[in-house]
Amino acid sequence: MDEKMAVDGAADNQSQSETIRPTVRAEFWRGFIDTIPLWLGVAPFGIAYALAAQAARLDAAQTMGMSLLVFAGASQLTAAGLFASGANGLSIILATLIINLRGLLLTASLAPGLRHLPTLQRAGLAFQVTDETYAVTVGRVSKRLSGPALLLGSNISLYFIWQVSTIAGLLLGGVIPDPTSLGLELVFPLSFSVLLMPYLRTRPQYIAAIVAGTLALVGRLLLPGSWYILIGAIGGSLAGALLEERK
Repeated sequence: MDEKMAVDGAADNQSQSETIRPTVRAEFWRGFIDTIPLWLGVAPFGIAYALAAQAARLDAAQTMGMSLLVFAGASQLTAAGLFASGANGLSIILATLIINLRGLLLTASLAPGLRHLPTLQRAGLAFQVTDETYAVTVGRVSKRLSGPALLLGSNISLYFIWQVSTIAGLLLGGVIPDPTSLGLELVFPLSFSVLLMPYLRTRPQYIAAIVAGTLALVGRLLLPGSWYILIGAIGGSLAGALLEERK
C-alpha cells in the first residue's frame, strides 16, 4: 500500500512539473510577443543612440558596451551628448542616475509579485525593466496573475531589439538621416498611452495621469535635460496617493 502511494505521489509530482513547465514557457513567450508591437517605437531610438555615440567619437565597442550594460535609452542618449560636450565622468554618471530614478517607482510596484524570488533573480529582472516592459507586465505581475517568466520574456524581447537597433545604427552610420526626424519618435508615447488607458478606472487614477502628463510637458518646455521625466512621475504619484488617502 505504501509503495503504491509512493508511486502515485511520484506520478503526481511528475505530472505537476510537466504542467508547470509549459505554463512558464508560455508566460515567457507571452511576455516576449506582447512586447513586439513596441519594437517600432524603440528601434528608431536605438539607431539614433548609435548615431549620437558615433558623433561623440565613441568607437563601436564602447557604443555597443553601453547598450549591453546600461540598457537605458534616454540615459544613453544623454550620456552620448555629454561625451560629445566633453563632460567629466562624474557628471555623466550623475545625469544618467537622475534620469533612471523613475526605475525605483516602476520596480517598487512590481515588487509584490516578485518578493518570493531570490535576491539575485530579482536584481536580474530589475536590471532589464524599462518603461515599455513595465507597461506590458505590471497588470499581471503585481497582482500575481502571472509569474516572473512573463516579465523576463518582455525584458528579453526589448533587450533584443535594443541591441539589434544599436548594431543597425553602427552599420548604417552616416548613410541615413536621424530617424527621429521622420516622426517615428511619436510611436512610443502613443503606444504607451494606449497601454495606459485600461488601467485608468478611478478618479484618483485619472487625476494622477493628468497631473503627471501636465508636469512632464511643462518641465520639458521650461527645464533643461530630462528632469521632466522625474518631475512628472513624482508629481503624478503624489497626486494619486493624496486622492486615494482622502477617499
